[in-house]
Amino acid sequence: MPNTQQTSSSHGKLIAVVVAAALVIILAVLSAFVWPGWAIKSADEPTQSEQQTEEPTTPSIDAVALPEDATELLKAMPDSVLNYARVNAEASTNWSSASPLEEYTVTYAVSEDSQDLTMITAQWSSADSAKTQYDALAATLTGEELASGNVKVSGDTTGSYVVKTDASDETKAVALWQNDTVVFQVTGSKDAVMRFYQEFPL
Repeated sequence: MPNTQQTSSSHGKLIAVVVAAALVIILAVLSAFVWPGWAIKSADEPTQSEQQTEEPTTPSIDAVALPEDATELLKAMPDSVLNYARVNAEASTNWSSASPLEEYTVTYAVSEDSQDLTMITAQWSSADSAKTQYDALAATLTGEELASGNVKVSGDTTGSYVVKTDASDETKAVALWQNDTVVFQVTGSKDAVMRFYQEFPL
């Protein structure tokens, strides 16, 4: 009898310890995931790495005004794209051999002393002429392809685009696209080009 009582007592103590341990685990789980929820990160809350790598979306400098006699094409160039502000816009002749109606070089930057993005844009009298120029320029891009596809406006295909690294410098890239009668080419650092062309409104 004494041995039976001791065994029963020990068994009861073991059960009590197991139950207590289970309660501690349950309470810990509840406190972690139910209240106050320290183990659950809100989907809207950026992680530390995201906070460190998140790029600004508004410019820190003012855009340079366009000339008073700016054409409709030049007026269509946005003051800013994300945090890149227009810092210069002037007539150019880079593609004069293709006989565009008008051509401009527009420079965008994030600050007065930052690395710039240079955009050449020109317009032709027909979409076929613009496509001819697009195809000729695309053929000269020999770097690694980063993206390509069709340009669509309201569901209709109005041209094509391609983005490639600079063949002589992999840290730089060129984005080229045709939208109807207009062709655009943007050059600069790879990260900047990738951000810029996807948000450019034309």
